[in-house]
Amino acid sequence: MLRRAYDWMMRQAEGRHAPSAMFAISFAESSVFPLPPDIMLAPMIIAKPEKAYHYAFLCTLASVLGGILGYAIGYFLEPVGHWLMAFMGHADGQAQFERFYAQWGVWIILAKGLTPIPYKIVTIASGLAHFNFGIFVAASVVTRGARFYLTAWLLKRYGPAIREQIERRLMLWTGIGIAVLVGAVLAVRLI
Repeated sequence: MLRRAYDWMMRQAEGRHAPSAMFAISFAESSVFPLPPDIMLAPMIIAKPEKAYHYAFLCTLASVLGGILGYAIGYFLEPVGHWLMAFMGHADGQAQFERFYAQWGVWIILAKGLTPIPYKIVTIASGLAHFNFGIFVAASVVTRGARFYLTAWLLKRYGPAIREQIERRLMLWTGIGIAVLVGAVLAVRLI
């Protein structure tokens, strides 16, 4: 079953609608969708390494645009924002949260934008804190671009060897992927 799912995903990555699907996933991940765009980006680069940087550009653009939607959610939808503040350990007040974010906001955006920790948390929190919109967009471009272009470079350079290893040891790599995902979710809960 796992082999069929892997083969299906690789066929989708080679399909003509793959860039549109990746763009949509990357956009939605920055504001509402739970899965990272890497689930489409990585197989697409492995399938067509000559388009690696084009795919990284599309992923970055969509992620930043989706981040702007996430910012708007935090800025304009206070109940969602207050739930997020409680989740992040700042349920005691908007003013304290805004002071915290004014001091550390750029570093939060830069750090979380590079990791698999859901970026939507940062985008919504930035809007909720009324963080400087221009700085938010600039930091998002830098951090998301760095993440996706690094992924593109690594997969373009080492993709064939990685693909061979994945196909030979699919169960092992699936287990590692699940462990990393669970670790990321636990990290979000502890941060």
